[in-house]
Amino acid sequence: MELTEISSPSFIKKLEKEQMAGLAEEIRKFLIEKLSVTGGHIGPNLGVVELTIALHRHFDSPTDKIIWDVGHQAYVHKILTGRAVDFDSLRQYKGLCGFPKRIESDHDVWETGHSSTSLSAAMGMAAARDIKGDSNYVIPVIGDGALTGGMALEALNHIGHAKTNMIVILNDNEMSIAPNVGALHAVLGKLRTAGKYNSAKDELEYILKKIPAVGGKLATAAERVKDSLKYLLVSGVFFEELGFTYLGPIDGHDFNDLERNIQYAKKMDGPVLLHVITKKGKGYSPAEDDKIGTWHGTGPYKIETGDFVKSSSVAPSWSGLVAGTVQKIAREDRRIVAITPAMPVGSKLESFAAEFPDRFFDVGIAEQHATTMAAGLATQGMKPFLAIYSTFMQRAYDQMLHDISRQNLNVFIGIDRAGLVGADGETHQGVFDIAFLRHMPNLVIMMPKDENEGQHMVKTALDYDEGPIVMRYPRGNGLGVTMDETLRPIPIGSWEVLREGHDGVILTFGTTIPMALEAANILFTKGIHVKVINARFIKPLDTAMLDMIFATGMPVITVEEAVLAGGFGSAVLEYAHDTLQTIVPIRRMGIPDQFIEHGNVDELLAEIGMTAGHLVENMESFIKMQEVEREQV
Repeated sequence: MELTEISSPSFIKKLEKEQMAGLAEEIRKFLIEKLSVTGGHIGPNLGVVELTIALHRHFDSPTDKIIWDVGHQAYVHKILTGRAVDFDSLRQYKGLCGFPKRIESDHDVWETGHSSTSLSAAMGMAAARDIKGDSNYVIPVIGDGALTGGMALEALNHIGHAKTNMIVILNDNEMSIAPNVGALHAVLGKLRTAGKYNSAKDELEYILKKIPAVGGKLATAAERVKDSLKYLLVSGVFFEELGFTYLGPIDGHDFNDLERNIQYAKKMDGPVLLHVITKKGKGYSPAEDDKIGTWHGTGPYKIETGDFVKSSSVAPSWSGLVAGTVQKIAREDRRIVAITPAMPVGSKLESFAAEFPDRFFDVGIAEQHATTMAAGLATQGMKPFLAIYSTFMQRAYDQMLHDISRQNLNVFIGIDRAGLVGADGETHQGVFDIAFLRHMPNLVIMMPKDENEGQHMVKTALDYDEGPIVMRYPRGNGLGVTMDETLRPIPIGSWEVLREGHDGVILTFGTTIPMALEAANILFTKGIHVKVINARFIKPLDTAMLDMIFATGMPVITVEEAVLAGGFGSAVLEYAHDTLQTIVPIRRMGIPDQFIEHGNVDELLAEIGMTAGHLVENMESFIKMQEVEREQV
C-alpha cells in the first residue's frame, strides 16, 4: 500500500514485523523528501516513526485517545491516519497543519503547539471516561524536555495521587528544541543507563513467589526486599514515588521491545509510564548528528547535503540583532544577564552564552520560572534580559503582572516572533502580547520600525532604570538598512513623523511601517497627502503628538499586526475618550477577533484585509466620509 492510499491506521494490526520495518523506512523517506520542500519539524518526527506505528498497532484510535504533547512530532500520526496525500501542502496557506488539528481528523483528539499540556488534557479525558463508565485507553506522549514544564509536573502529581488508569509515553530523545537542562534531565540520564528496571523487578518477583508461604512475616519481608530493589536499581525512583508503574528504559526503535512493554502496560491498573528512548532525526544523518537543535524545525533543505535553502536577505535576523546588541552592551555592564526558557538557538543567544557563561541561564521549558527568576535577579541590582517568544510569554502572564510589573522591577523583556509568524499557525502567532501586557501598570512597550532603530531600542531598554520595559520584534530578517555605529537611547514615549501630510494620519509601528508608507505613496498619486507616524512606543503613547493630531481634525487610522481588542488602536481611542476628544475620527486596522491559521504571512494579511491596498481604500473612504459630514454641517 502506498502511503498516500492510507485512510485508517487499522491496516497496521495485520502487518508482520518485517512489513512494519519496511513501513518505517518508507515513512522516513517520505518525510525527508516532503519536508525538504515545505520545511517543518523534521528531527522530532524522524525520531518517533517506530513508536507511532507501535501505538497505532496496539491501540484503537480514535476510541483510544493518543495525545501528542507539543504536537510537532505528529506528522507520522497524520500519515497513518490518512493525510499523507496532503503533505505537499504542509504548513502552507489553507493546507495541512503542522500540529494536531481536530477539524482535520477524528484521530487528532487534542490540539496543541505549546509544550507540557498533554498530561493535564489526558487526565481530563480519563476522568470523563471514568464518569461515563467507558473503558478506552488514554495515552499521552510527552517528551523529556516538555516534562520540565511545571504544568506537566502538576499533572503527574495529580494522576499518581488519583491512581488514574493511563499509559504515559515518555519519549526521551535527550532534547527538546535545544539540549535539555536541569535536574530532571539528570534523573532521566540515570534511568537510561540503569538497565531494564521492570525486567529485573519481574525476575525478583518471580523468585519471591517460589518461596513457600510460611506465614505473614516472611511474606511481608519478601515484599520489603522487592520494594528495596527500586532503590538499588534506580536512584530516586522518581516516577514510582509519584504513583506510577515505571517500565523501561525501552528501545523506541525496536518493535519487539515496544510491543512487549505496551502489551504489559495495557494489563496493568493505575497509571503506567513507559520510558521510551528514541533518536531525534533518526534515519537522516544531518538531523541525527545535530547537537544544538538546528534540525528541530527547518525551512527547505537539500536532501543530498543537508544544506538549508538560504534566504536571499542580507539583513541580520531580528533575533540575532537583539541578542548581539545585548551582548555588546554586556561587555561594559556586568549587571546584564540573559535568560531563556529553552530557546537559546531560536533567540540567538549561543554567542552570549559562550562569552558570558556565568551570566546566561537556559532554564528549560519553564516560562513562568524564567520570568520570576528575572524578577529575583532585578531585586538584587542585576539587569536581566529575558528573551521569550510572544506565544510563550502568554504562559507567564501572572508572573509578568504579579512579580515584575507590580514590583516595578528593572527587567528587559525581548518579545521575539511578535506579529504573524506564518507556517506554525494559530498556536504561535504573536498577536496577543500587546493586549495582555498593555494594561499592566509600570510597563513600557515599544517596537522598532527597522533594525537600526532596533539596536537603539536595546540600548534604551538596558539604560532604563525606572521599571520593566518590553521590546517587540518580528520573526525573520530586518530590512537591510544602514546601521549606526554609536548606540543612543530613544526618549521614552516619543513618536517619529516619517512623512508629512494634511489630509489624514496613519499611526503604526514595527512590521506595518512599510505598508503604511506604500499606501501613502499610492494616495499621493491620487492627490491625497497623509501623515505617517512611527508610533514606536505603544505604551506610553506620545500624547503631545496625539493632541496636535487631534487638534487638526484629520481622520486617523491606526494599523497594527496584533489583535484589535485591547491593542494599540484601543489605546488611542481610550486616550481620545478620556481627554474628551471624542469627535476625533478614528478607525482601526488590525487582527480581527479570530485565530489566524498557518500560511505565508502576506497571504494571511491579505485574507484579513491588512495590505497597502486595503489601507488606501480605507483612508479614501474615510476622508470622503469626513468631507460629506462637513458639508452636511
